[in-house]
Amino acid sequence: MGRNAKHIKTSAAISQPDQFSTQSKLIMVRNVLLTVLLYTSWHLTSGNPLHQARWELIPDGNGFLRMVNIAAYSLPEDDSVQPLFNPHEDIIYRLFTRSNPTEPQILTDAESIHGSYFNPDHPTRFTIHGWSNDGSHFMNQEIRDEFLRVGDFNIITVDWGVGAMTNYISARANVGPAGAGVSGFLDRLLDATGISPDSIYLIGFSLGAHVAGNAGKGQRGLVNTIIALDPAGPLFSVGQETAVSPTDGQYVETIMTNAGLLGINTVLGQANFFPNWGRTQPGCGTDTGGSCAHSRAPQFYAESISSSTAFRAVRCANHEEMLEGICTPSGDDANMGGQPSNQGRGVSGVFHLSTRAEAPFALG
Repeated sequence: MGRNAKHIKTSAAISQPDQFSTQSKLIMVRNVLLTVLLYTSWHLTSGNPLHQARWELIPDGNGFLRMVNIAAYSLPEDDSVQPLFNPHEDIIYRLFTRSNPTEPQILTDAESIHGSYFNPDHPTRFTIHGWSNDGSHFMNQEIRDEFLRVGDFNIITVDWGVGAMTNYISARANVGPAGAGVSGFLDRLLDATGISPDSIYLIGFSLGAHVAGNAGKGQRGLVNTIIALDPAGPLFSVGQETAVSPTDGQYVETIMTNAGLLGINTVLGQANFFPNWGRTQPGCGTDTGGSCAHSRAPQFYAESISSSTAFRAVRCANHEEMLEGICTPSGDDANMGGQPSNQGRGVSGVFHLSTRAEAPFALG
């Protein structure tokens, strides 16, 4: 299938959500079985005993349970079991503006950019989905709509579904290449339009938070803001080359809502916000797999863009306090999320705030 045909197919999937949902479920079932078969074979041939594997059922961004081996050593060092993923060809960039708020324009090169509604005088915002999702994930629409509600923006959704809609191990391994692909597109966008990295935010959810960080690394930390929404935890740790880090942008903010389960339970940004202590969220019930709490991060951020009520947070002494569910006020309060971001305001550290159990979530 040619590249243009792939774009048409993906767009059609977005316009037919019921068909897409059925197809996604079939893909997920297939990938669970494929993951078990591939890694059983890998453990047997590599001499690693299967009883050391840490298989867990983890919900993806759609709430479907997936079988995942989260033992760190189970990440292969080669690409022998990785699916074919060429980020420079497989990632789809969809542009939305106030001139086309719901019908995307596909951006590929300078010609397509010049022929689109992209306006270099307007700020640009990228949204990047997580594992087992594509451009149709709810975060893209909700964040897009809130930005266009408050002003003129170039909203570009990054669809790396070819690399993300696979078993978790493979998707995790695709984070670095996906980020490099986004950075390459940013280079083309900057060359074609003359805009500055200072006008760009990269907003990523779960695995997409790390993709955003890697794109920022490719831009040498010059992007204005990176918003990391509950960055994925399994197979990530502080200091890893492909994990989001404080130096990936001029300002890097994390919003932790399921830290320790689906999200990572540490500080990866300059400013790190832990709503409701960052592990479970009010209104999510028992939420055994954590998918409800995990999804709160993009919901909170989307609301923060246009809400007249801020997500006001208290700066705490350190992350260790946060783990114990206490906060000793230390330094100035700050708003979580928002438009514009906290870039240039000297906001850093660990912050706690409370929210409502349902939208509107902000308490001020």
